[in-house]
Amino acid sequence: MKTMNKHTGLSFWLAAFLLATVVAGCGGGSGGSGSGAAPTVIETMPASNDTAVALNSKVVAIFSEAMDATTFDTASFGVSNPAGSVLSGTVSYDAASNAASFTPSSNLTAGTLYTVLLARLVKSSAGTELAASSTWSFTTGTTADTVAPTVSSTYPANVATGFALNRNVMANFSEALDPATVNTSAFTVSAGGPPVSGTVSYSGKAVAFNPTSNFAANTLYTATLTTGITDLAANPLAVDKVWTFTTGTSVAAGPAVVNLRTAGDFVVLTKTGITNVHTSAITGNIGSSPITAAAMDNVFCSEITGTIFGADAGYTGSGAVTCFAGASADNTLVANAVLDMGTAYTDAAGRTTPDFTELYAGDISGRTLAPGLYKWGTGVSINTNVTLSGGPNDVWVFQIAGDLTQANGTSVFLTGGAVPKNIFWQVGGGTGVAIGTTAHLEGIVLAEKGITVNTGATVNGRLLAQTAVTLDSNTVTQPAS
Repeated sequence: MKTMNKHTGLSFWLAAFLLATVVAGCGGGSGGSGSGAAPTVIETMPASNDTAVALNSKVVAIFSEAMDATTFDTASFGVSNPAGSVLSGTVSYDAASNAASFTPSSNLTAGTLYTVLLARLVKSSAGTELAASSTWSFTTGTTADTVAPTVSSTYPANVATGFALNRNVMANFSEALDPATVNTSAFTVSAGGPPVSGTVSYSGKAVAFNPTSNFAANTLYTATLTTGITDLAANPLAVDKVWTFTTGTSVAAGPAVVNLRTAGDFVVLTKTGITNVHTSAITGNIGSSPITAAAMDNVFCSEITGTIFGADAGYTGSGAVTCFAGASADNTLVANAVLDMGTAYTDAAGRTTPDFTELYAGDISGRTLAPGLYKWGTGVSINTNVTLSGGPNDVWVFQIAGDLTQANGTSVFLTGGAVPKNIFWQVGGGTGVAIGTTAHLEGIVLAEKGITVNTGATVNGRLLAQTAVTLDSNTVTQPAS
């Protein structure tokens, strides 16, 4: 007993944790005592390696499936500081959101690295253990969070008309929420009577209402997010968020839209800079982070209708910097948008059950493509004009494992009312995207690498690259919302 008391630090906790994991795994089979695939942790809050975490934040893990609430306690879900002390707190599980939460008994310590351990012994509702224990770390900031979360955007927008009968209603928030507070009581949609039947989900600062059946045609609906929704520090919405929309008459074809979150506030967004040969015409905001804002110096304020957001105050441009926002709050804004860009890329790349696989062996030149989810394990080439034919609510998602290459002078045309905001080019190739000289592209490009827009080419959409974007006397216009 005395020996145990001497080892109340991390080493003892880890030993106990690992012992619990080993014991949990002694059932023989790879899935533990239950049947079926092992549950996984699909999202954590704070995220791994997060910094400046509020001192009064709780810790949350969201799972891929329903879990057994009785397997969650301080032995299976805990948080420790660098000295090895295990925090006192309470553990809870919310069945509606598949989320487990650890709430510390007192505020976290400022400027401290904390480690979270989630033991393999937690089980799904079918009795299947995690495939492996999960651990991640985060670092606190210096203050508690006392600011109410806000709604940054909605889908559809307020007073929108012609909304598709089979689409989800969504809202994006300014910060992470407590998933246990996001439910059908806190997010309702109604047409003047009882709330519409449906389910509510939460992921990555976004909430979605999925109606059980299609909305009625030509009907005015009211969506409401109540003050029952709170952030991770238990701050509620200051007031209910209420907006209206009117449905049209059609059912949308194709997959659900990719939620860009705050990345959708940018027409060009990168991690490693934006180069430009003058003169380009850019409509919308541009930004880059974490690289210095000086990496956008050859995009001049005279070329942009919008704002340049930087990770620091390093932008000088032509000497005129009236379009530049480089204050601390702006640094945070563009950094968060880059994170949201990564989330959107992962969403688009992770869509399953494609409607079309390896279509035309990746050469879509001269083709007319219907709405849908397209998947290629190769690159995709556009050597002659391509047409996307569909309605204003229809969606195209192109999953491209290789590069996207568009030849000089070619165009992507839209017919039937199709709109660029509903077209998503997810490109995972090692080079990225090359849009040829004087070519024209429609849609939102989500590239794991770079995007090169050659001389005189035009884009009606967004260029969102996880490395750099290269411009050369181009016209780049954000799509209408």
